[in-house]
Amino acid sequence: MHINLPEKRYYSIGEVAKAFDVNASLIRFWEKEFDVLKPKKNAKGNRKFTPEDIKNLKFIYHLVKERGFTLEGAKTHLKEEKKKSLSNFEIISKLEGIKAQLLKIKEQL
Repeated sequence: MHINLPEKRYYSIGEVAKAFDVNASLIRFWEKEFDVLKPKKNAKGNRKFTPEDIKNLKFIYHLVKERGFTLEGAKTHLKEEKKKSLSNFEIISKLEGIKAQLLKIKEQL
């Protein structure tokens, strides 16, 4: 899954939810369930996600929605095999980004 977000320091929960095509409540729920997600909160309580949080969200989305892991299974997978599976996921996401760019070039021709 290729997420199309502009380069910024912080993303609002609405931007993140729209990019992943899920409800904001699911993002808030995953924030409570997974320790790797730690968005910054301002005085009003609005969540601001960093690019590192977006990367972790992509991985969690991949495990839960695309590969069909349960929440408990995704938690244990993150703890036990994080480095190995994260490097594979990064390779896959880079290749998907390249594919998206090539498709865009193809459409322009």
